[in-house]
Amino acid sequence: MLARIAVLFLFVVAFDARAVLAADGKVIYAQTCAACHANGVANAPRLADKAAWEPRLKSGKDALLVSVLKGKGAMPPKGGNASLSEDDVRAALDYIVAQTR
Repeated sequence: MLARIAVLFLFVVAFDARAVLAADGKVIYAQTCAACHANGVANAPRLADKAAWEPRLKSGKDALLVSVLKGKGAMPPKGGNASLSEDDVRAALDYIVAQTR
């Protein structure tokens, strides 16, 4: 019985750790992406501008992810924040896509 409780405890701790470590797309957007996407700097599509995002979304999220990771046009790779992981970029992209719907 004690072993089962210990296993359950470890599972809960591991689950909570993953939740804490999960990338927060809104925070990443605010810290990195908003520098251009909040005001349309260098023709960056604004956050909630559905018309500007529509053609980009048609290419799919995977294509958008590649564009952000490698850079596109005036946007440098990872929006200029080389410390972002692919999961961080994906979280920010998920946040941006959610704002366009």
